Amino acid sequence: MTAEEYYQLGNEYRKKGDWQHAMDNYMEAIALDPSSPAVEAKLMLENILNFYNKDAYNP
Repeated sequence: MTAEEYYQLGNEYRKKGDWQHAMDNYMEAIALDPSSPAVEAKLMLENILNFYNKDAYNP
C-alpha cells in the first residue's frame, strides 16, 4: 500500500471511532512518506486522545 492509501484508511477508521487502527495507519503512512498529511492527522488524533483520555493514553 502507498502512504496515501494508509492515510485514507486511517481517516476511515477515525470516522468510525477506531482510534487505535487509525493511529496505526497514520504511522504506516508517515513511515513511507514523512511529509504525508498523516503527520497532521496523527497530531490531531493524539490531541483528541490526550484531551478525552488523559489517564489512558500516553504518547
